[in-house]
Amino acid sequence: MPEGNGAACTAAEKVKPAASPAAEEPAAIAGNISYHAQYSPHFSPLAFGPEQAFYATAESVRDHLVQRWNETYMHFHKTDPKQTYYLSMEYLQGRALTNAVGNLGITGAYAEAVKKFGYELEALAGQEKDAALGNGGLGRLASCFLDSMATLNLPAWGYGLRYRYGLFKQRIAKEGQEEIAEDWLEKFSPWEIVRHDIVYPIRFFGHVEISPNGSRKWVGGEVLSALAYDVPIPGYKTKNAISLRLWDAKASAEDFNLFQFNDGQYESAAQLHARAQQICAVLYPGDATEEGKLLRLKQQYFLCSSSLQDIIFRFKERKSDRVSGKWSEFPAKVAVQLNDTHPTLAIPELMRLLMDEEGLGWDEAWDITNKTIAYTNHTVLPEALEKWSQAVMRKLLPRHMEIIEEIDKRFKEMVISTRKEMEGKLDSLRILDNSNPQKPVVRMANLCVVSAHTVNGVAELHSNILKQELFADYLSIWPNKFQNKTNGITPRRWLRFCNPELSEIVTKWLKTDQWTSNLDLLTGLRKFADDEKLHAEWASAKLASKKRLAKHVLDVTGVTIDPNSLFDIQIKRIHEYKRQLLNILGAVYRYKKIKEMSAEEKQKVTPRTVMIGGKAFATYTNAKRIVKLVNDVGAVVNNDPDVNKYLKVVFIPNYNVSVAEVLIPGSELSQHISTAGMEASGTSNMKFSLNGCVIIGTLDGANVEIREEVGEENFFLFGAKADQVAGLRKDRENGLFKPDPRFEEAKQLIRSGAFGSYDYAPLLDSLEGNSGFGRGDYFLVGYDFPSYIDAQAQVDEAYKDKKRWIKMSILNTAGSGKFSSDRTIAQYAKEIWGITASPVP
Repeated sequence: MPEGNGAACTAAEKVKPAASPAAEEPAAIAGNISYHAQYSPHFSPLAFGPEQAFYATAESVRDHLVQRWNETYMHFHKTDPKQTYYLSMEYLQGRALTNAVGNLGITGAYAEAVKKFGYELEALAGQEKDAALGNGGLGRLASCFLDSMATLNLPAWGYGLRYRYGLFKQRIAKEGQEEIAEDWLEKFSPWEIVRHDIVYPIRFFGHVEISPNGSRKWVGGEVLSALAYDVPIPGYKTKNAISLRLWDAKASAEDFNLFQFNDGQYESAAQLHARAQQICAVLYPGDATEEGKLLRLKQQYFLCSSSLQDIIFRFKERKSDRVSGKWSEFPAKVAVQLNDTHPTLAIPELMRLLMDEEGLGWDEAWDITNKTIAYTNHTVLPEALEKWSQAVMRKLLPRHMEIIEEIDKRFKEMVISTRKEMEGKLDSLRILDNSNPQKPVVRMANLCVVSAHTVNGVAELHSNILKQELFADYLSIWPNKFQNKTNGITPRRWLRFCNPELSEIVTKWLKTDQWTSNLDLLTGLRKFADDEKLHAEWASAKLASKKRLAKHVLDVTGVTIDPNSLFDIQIKRIHEYKRQLLNILGAVYRYKKIKEMSAEEKQKVTPRTVMIGGKAFATYTNAKRIVKLVNDVGAVVNNDPDVNKYLKVVFIPNYNVSVAEVLIPGSELSQHISTAGMEASGTSNMKFSLNGCVIIGTLDGANVEIREEVGEENFFLFGAKADQVAGLRKDRENGLFKPDPRFEEAKQLIRSGAFGSYDYAPLLDSLEGNSGFGRGDYFLVGYDFPSYIDAQAQVDEAYKDKKRWIKMSILNTAGSGKFSSDRTIAQYAKEIWGITASPVP
């Protein structure tokens, strides 16, 4: 890469600028890049360093995407197929450059084009910031789904919010995790296209007016505007490109009080502008205060209202061309999928728009709403099944509260008139929970289940838990409402592009690259699982990924790790149910045992590098203590000359999609160790398996299905099963738990101050006692610890047998076909949405 800008500027001057939006040859592409550098400038004329080169290259790629997007949009407009609209509070997109040129099939041409400016494509891709639009698996799943929708040529669109600062950027300081605002929009995003003609009014507060004829209208309060930004999503080897439409909140010039400003009341003058900025500032703002709760509810309503107004506008735009042009056709043209409970307000909002704005009666509006909306449940955790204060809802959204009350009333009447025997269960089934008169709430999951035509879980085990436990009584009312849709991941981003070495080997041995869009073909690797030549190539590809990962770790943490050690990785949101605490207690126990060994005994140890990464929510104290503990253990272990040849412990800071794209290909063992029955699915487990990584895990979420697909002998299983958990908690309450001495040893070493003076008592106390808030080891770390340690000993033995380990690795990749998001989305399209492919001719 050129030093500074000089060489690049000279190279850039030699490439003649020429607008060529659909260029696919390196020379024409270089001309188009040069054109953007000169005529879509964002920097001063002499600047053409790596950053400037990235933006010009991205804008050149965007030309391709815009052209495809326009053609796709016009094709859908002309053919008028039924379309799906996917509503999600999160999209964890990751970097777009590598993915876009890969899906467009022009990676080689772009690599050659940027060389004319003295750059490597990989280095320019590294200049891109991850879009900060999500937090974890929920958002990444939504992004994988968009990739598959486009690849399968489905008429489908994503809707989300354009967060300026995202969740947060994580920095690790002496005190542990620090949160700072993400800067992904500090300059601008080259991928988004602002649509100044797509603006909708969004009202908050106010009151409901009843006209003499009984119709109702929501008036007053404050009104903001939702402005659309489109991010084009290209399909893989197809002409279709769909859109992720992100909404930004604006106030108008009229809302700026010039008189007040000139009077020196600067903040009052721009009050509404400030409130508009708050809506799309941060993903999941803290909700400990009344203001925080209001802001979160505002965000959710803002997403739902702007998206539904847009969907209705599109429907009406084509309505006049249809035979009947009736509203009853709406569900035949529109499918809305709610990704978890965050977009639940789409239900009363669609009712409001149909009744108050379009003049439909309740029964017709309800029939349309029910046939249009489907709901995906992502969790059985009580704190994640949203409940909103009725008082807050009534204050912010008075008309919606009326509609929710009416839905609840009619549901209650329906149960009493048709299912008399269930009357006693009504209190738990109702949408409105008035059991605590001081704090009456709206149960959002109940509202979704009552109102949607289909409810799905995201792994077989999870869907069964929904049917047998969480929503069992609803199942008896609506036996056909519930489905399973096991999650999937896109094989393009998660193998083809992020792991080129392994990807080429897979293509070579299968004699086709068709696996990239038909992942079931990977089973063809099984017949080569013992082939020595494949073993040698596989090991070499894995080592290349491990070296890349070791360089990343050195760059971001300053810790040197050995690529010949076993790379053991757990990356996901930090949460007590995901049990990073079990992982680090295991590492503490391993450290203690190695420390006690003689020099001869140490020679038999399997060297291991334990890596943990993930963000702890800013107000989640115990999760932040876990982050601190991992860092403190690492600081001691990595600097202990008696041990650090055999064990390193590293916390990977600021985990995001781009970091995952380095970590996952370099991993050999991955930990998916949540308490059984608590992880709905997990999707990182699928990414690790696809990349030839072996999983150590519980029978939880999609682990169950992964183990079935890759073979039980290629998965390290431990821990309690989901149907045992309730009984084990009961045993604990009755004082029947006897801790394993190894578990006590690990805790004692931390309490002794071996890892510094920080007070870990509150964290370790959560593992003590038999019951009570924050005590009694609710997540069964102590119960599962002995079987976890035993399973890790099996890992150590297996890793010593290189031939066996590589075979396990190959068979993990070979068994990953089921976990393609193409399969998941094809099932949604057929079994929930009722949409079919509509390829651009």
